[in-house]
Amino acid sequence: MRLLKVVFCAAAMVCASSALQAQKGKVRTLTSYVNPFIGTGPVDGNSLSGNNYPGATVPFGMVQLSPDTKDVPDWNAASGYDYNDPTIAGFSHTHLSGTGVAEFFDLLVMPMTGARHVRAGDVNNSSTGYRSKFSHDQEWARPGYYKVNLLDYNVVAELTATAHAGFHRYTFPQVDTAHVLLDLDHTLNKGAWGTKIIQSQIRLVDTHTVEGFRVLTGWAKLRKVYFRIEFSQPIINHFIMDGNHSYVQGKVVNGGDLRAVFDFAAKGTKPLLMKIGISAVSTKNAAENLSAEINGWDFDGVAEKADKLWETELEKIKVEGSDLDKTKFYTSLYHSFLQPNVISDVNGDYIGTDYVTRNNGQELFYSTFSLWDTYRAAHPLYTLVQEKRTAGMVNSLLQQFDTYGYLPIWQLWGQENYCMIGNHAIPVLVDAVMKGVPGIDEERVYNAVKQSSRIAHPNSPFDVWDKYQFMPEDIQTQSVSITLEMAYDDWCVAALAQKLGKKEDFAYFSKRAQYYKNVYDKKSGFFRGKNKNGEWLAPFNPLQYGANGGNPYTEGNAWQYFWYVPHDVKGLVDLVGGDKAFTAKLDEFFTLETALDELNHNASGFIGQYAHGNEPSHHVSYLYNYVGQPWKTQKYVAHILNDLYTDSHAGYPGNEDCGQMSAWYVWSAIGFYPVNPANGVYAIGSPQFTSAKINLENGKTFEVETNKKSSQDIYIQSAKLNGKPYTKTYLTQQDIVQGGKLVFVMGSKPNTKWGVSAADRPIDGFKR
Repeated sequence: MRLLKVVFCAAAMVCASSALQAQKGKVRTLTSYVNPFIGTGPVDGNSLSGNNYPGATVPFGMVQLSPDTKDVPDWNAASGYDYNDPTIAGFSHTHLSGTGVAEFFDLLVMPMTGARHVRAGDVNNSSTGYRSKFSHDQEWARPGYYKVNLLDYNVVAELTATAHAGFHRYTFPQVDTAHVLLDLDHTLNKGAWGTKIIQSQIRLVDTHTVEGFRVLTGWAKLRKVYFRIEFSQPIINHFIMDGNHSYVQGKVVNGGDLRAVFDFAAKGTKPLLMKIGISAVSTKNAAENLSAEINGWDFDGVAEKADKLWETELEKIKVEGSDLDKTKFYTSLYHSFLQPNVISDVNGDYIGTDYVTRNNGQELFYSTFSLWDTYRAAHPLYTLVQEKRTAGMVNSLLQQFDTYGYLPIWQLWGQENYCMIGNHAIPVLVDAVMKGVPGIDEERVYNAVKQSSRIAHPNSPFDVWDKYQFMPEDIQTQSVSITLEMAYDDWCVAALAQKLGKKEDFAYFSKRAQYYKNVYDKKSGFFRGKNKNGEWLAPFNPLQYGANGGNPYTEGNAWQYFWYVPHDVKGLVDLVGGDKAFTAKLDEFFTLETALDELNHNASGFIGQYAHGNEPSHHVSYLYNYVGQPWKTQKYVAHILNDLYTDSHAGYPGNEDCGQMSAWYVWSAIGFYPVNPANGVYAIGSPQFTSAKINLENGKTFEVETNKKSSQDIYIQSAKLNGKPYTKTYLTQQDIVQGGKLVFVMGSKPNTKWGVSAADRPIDGFKR
């Protein structure tokens, strides 16, 4: 809990939102509750806080125009921005939200004043050449808009964005000349992931226009970024540098270390406007994207349109409660809708995994799939409130299967990077089919998930899986975590096989889904690593953490991975010895402390061994429902909601991970959560609001209503679904999509009689 001991003064953001509402003279909008600074910086350098960026973007957009406070971003500030930093290095146009690896940071620009920046040598030294101090008292952000005063230059920089373009407005002081730097060498640490610029180009088209590209490799392999820049004022001078080589007034320069400075008249002029369109395909497409989305110079109009786009998305779920809870909720919903990102152009072009340009017609092509994280809660949220986009996401994943041979593990800029384990595009696809999302070919999906479960690829040696019926650590490291996660993915394939009447496949994958039992050690009571001879690895310490190799556990320990059998919770309960023994183990899990020297950097947000800061724990607080003690689920879910999520810059208990950390909050604050992400069953927790109304794309609504009078009313006393008494501790997808109202009577003390019978417990796997 060390992350949460700071009180964050969000005055800048609140003032901006309040001013916006005052200007409109309307009831407060949902976007005014969003605080983009939540999760942008830890309390101290040894903790995690979200790794979010505060800049301008639109829902699922390709452009994320945001400040970078790091010259060389790395994992500890993977979004490029750290709230604790005192200076800004510039504004780049692409960012990741909350990942544990830094990437993107394309096309960094920086407005400047002062003759010293016209010298080439200053530009080539980015650590001292163009940084500027800034103050959070003079920094503002809201959805689709960011503003800051660069104190060293006395320049006010404002940013807004469309799906494929960034729009800048710079107000310079009354000086003779203003400068804008363009840096094509700005990347993550070039010592990581083989990162390097392969080739880049800056080309002066005319006095108002610059085009170019950069081709680079890093966490995403062989990535191409094309751009077109248009200025509202003429360029009066410029120079381009490739490393230490300067090209004064150069028309075109190619190289691997490019920067340029463009000069503009400043005295007596209006603010300088700059708009930048990007594309993964060509400069021609970048120009088309820019023309289609920002055809003029109406900065405020573009910012207002971005705000309206966000308002429309946030209206999918309307909640009533305290301003604090609404700020946390709508910021979480905002973060959930930042990605996956559209990377197809306005004409439908995109680059496939085989680097061939293809065209999707009117359907959008998505990338940025952090699947090990997002299959758990973010994608089930999309299937519920983003059906049309879900179809596009599914079809985008299928297009990788067509060209790559199997489904993505972690897809970035249309390329596979093999980060993390499992094959969790499978539950994403299966969930969409099982819930009847329109626009998806279910036979095509089945072929993809089946083949992706049979064709060996990194961290998925299926020949080993079939031979040993578990993953031996001496053949495949991270063996226990892979065994458990692969068993779940196999259950998903079996579920779809059952739906489609494929009996042999159903039997085969159902058997594989039970392989998790083969690494259970009855003596220790944990899932443990084995070698290929079937011998337990020793010594064994259930508190010892693994990272991403060299240990049977992935970013966790034996305690945290013990609970990962979402498709067969009843089977897990039976392994332990029944409800009483399982409850006792859960109780110990939530109370057993760990010495600090036993942790790794992915572990945070602790309640005993429960670590909300990383995904393997996310479903565990809901497991008390499965053994007849739902009041304990209500207790821990409320604790996580109220204490581990705050409205501070350190407001998340771990990396936000492309929407997963936020989606957990969204689901849980409404009142339920998908323990098994693909079976359409939601375990009930502790609803946070007096009202939460889900507006579905089929035109119907589902509302959760409570009588909560204080934050102490966390326990369910009774419930009614559509006017009838309701004692089940779960809902189904059908309950929600057909519309209706679930009403809870809440209280400050547990009701140990509600939802306790075996008939009230959630369905874990196939319907019983």
